[in-house]
Amino acid sequence: MDVKLINPFISATVEVLETMAFTKAEAGKPYLKKENVATGDVSGVIGLIGEKNASVSISFTEMCIVKIVSSMLGEEYDSLNDDIKDAVGELTNMISGQARKMLDEIGYKFDAAIPTVIVGKNHVISHASRGPMIAIPFNTADGSFTIEVCFDET
Repeated sequence: MDVKLINPFISATVEVLETMAFTKAEAGKPYLKKENVATGDVSGVIGLIGEKNASVSISFTEMCIVKIVSSMLGEEYDSLNDDIKDAVGELTNMISGQARKMLDEIGYKFDAAIPTVIVGKNHVISHASRGPMIAIPFNTADGSFTIEVCFDET
């Protein structure tokens, strides 16, 4: 998979979390993910349609997303609830939007669907695209999360 398609998602993730949630996120080494079981407890998934179809997911551990949303909304949360789920959908949308803007600047135009949020231990993420799943792990002071990017190979 072309790194030009992956890097905008890394940059967008770092930028959105720092701007919206005052959270510093550090990307780890991308890897090819083979199974559909999520790495976190809550995931946002969004489909992208363009020259290539794609899907993107962001999976947070419970501790990580609770701290991010507490910082983002200026209110203390201690467990997953509807506010947290809504925030995961919104973060997925914002990260996707920022990445799509960067992709547009290098000649790739994508439209996005409405994000879906999935909650639960060991939940499954079914990417709409049939290409390889590239996972990018991130660490924050309060836990970890993973972005998965999957583009059709055509």
